[in-house]
Amino acid sequence: MAKKPKRLSRWIIGGAGAVAAMAAVTNGLCADASDPLLDMLIKKGILTEQEATDIKTEAETNTVPISASKWKLSDSIKSIGLFGDVRFRYEYRGADNPTAYAQSESDTYRRERWRYALRAGIRGDLFDDFNYGVRIETSSNPRSPWVTFGDDTSPTPTSKTSDTLYIGQIYLGWHPTDWYEMTLGRMPMPLYTTPMVWDSDINPEGAFEKFKLSVGDADLFADFGQFIYQDTNPDTAIPSSDTFLLTFQVGTTIKLDKYSSFKIAPMVYVYSGRGSTNLANGVNEPFVGQGVPNGLLNAGSNPNDAAHNENGINDLLIVEVPAEYNLKLGAYHARLFGDFAYNVNGDTRARTAYAVGSVVGAFPGVAGAVTGQNTAYQVGIGFGSEGLAYGPTQGLVYGTTSKKHTWEGRFYWQHVEQYALDVNLMDSDFFEGRANLEGFYSAFAYSFTDAVIGTVRYGHANVINNNLGTGGNNLDLPLLNPIKNYNVVQLDLTWRF
Repeated sequence: MAKKPKRLSRWIIGGAGAVAAMAAVTNGLCADASDPLLDMLIKKGILTEQEATDIKTEAETNTVPISASKWKLSDSIKSIGLFGDVRFRYEYRGADNPTAYAQSESDTYRRERWRYALRAGIRGDLFDDFNYGVRIETSSNPRSPWVTFGDDTSPTPTSKTSDTLYIGQIYLGWHPTDWYEMTLGRMPMPLYTTPMVWDSDINPEGAFEKFKLSVGDADLFADFGQFIYQDTNPDTAIPSSDTFLLTFQVGTTIKLDKYSSFKIAPMVYVYSGRGSTNLANGVNEPFVGQGVPNGLLNAGSNPNDAAHNENGINDLLIVEVPAEYNLKLGAYHARLFGDFAYNVNGDTRARTAYAVGSVVGAFPGVAGAVTGQNTAYQVGIGFGSEGLAYGPTQGLVYGTTSKKHTWEGRFYWQHVEQYALDVNLMDSDFFEGRANLEGFYSAFAYSFTDAVIGTVRYGHANVINNNLGTGGNNLDLPLLNPIKNYNVVQLDLTWRF
């Protein structure tokens, strides 16, 4: 019998060893699992028994055990997804304050900041018609996730005392049918509304229910919110110590044709259970909205002092009617939108403010309550690339959607009278979360990639009624009241994921 060439024999032995080792690693078993293959090679005279034994020994020696550790999801989770954004911003804010309410001299306030914001979370579906979401974000301010570079209290460069994370959203939803869904927790804004009434960064806490019905080309819906506004004393068993905001909204989206639609959704806001007074934050004190008598600051060392209260939610029964008309113009999307709000109890709010504030001279030169300041409205236009999601707080200018080389421009005029809205909910950028201001907002955004957006925003506002302050209390310009010639510039770079 002719001898096998040495080179061929080594090649076969090496190959058999590799096959055996691969089988062992792939199956997570020892090399004995390859015995049938080795036995066949022995019978064919290709391997000797000693060579087969050597191959098994080598395979057992070189086998890499498969790790037993792995990330196991709960059997209740149907899907899970990461979402959020990272944003960087240059911002300028400035306003003038008329000294002693006179228009000849001004005290000015200017802020120029480089800022960042992070929002990151997970969301998805659970089995049996449930869904969930959890999101963390920077800053404890409910109306802003932004943190300013270098603003830490520690003198050490790049200190991290203000760079902390908070729970921004945590909710559980249930959608057992196509026509009903509900949500519990700290949730993304579920109502159809605008930044005139609600800051887009606010995530209301409580419960929400939605009913839906399609009739022909009309999609009807009814939304009900039971939001916990404030719990001043969680240790007490008295329900009236909790403050609730109840919302009731009905609306419809009508498809006019293939490329156009109209949406309108009236809503009523009811405040309940204001509880006992609490000077720590002023929510349960009567709203005054005036600056101090010298007109320079709104209340000296205590901006929530009862006689100069900026946060009170008394005498609020608000009716809001947001609406929009969407259409296609050539290859572009156009959107006409607006919002109207009226406080049914606005005159009572004005009389209460005057009764409390006039005692300490908070209404200089005013003989009585300034009534008739109960209305707010917004009207605007948007124009941009087709195929994006647009809405009051959706679109490229808000960083909620993106697609490479798409763009959007947006402009609106806004008018908010002193006693028309809840100043604690209003947008803190345009116009500084204050009442008794009117002016315009403009923005342009461009998507450099499918995930990176550049945005430029500018807003300007002035006082509506010079006999009144600009009610509201915002951390960005905290002690200026009234304000006039308000300007804000923002340059953003956003990465969505």
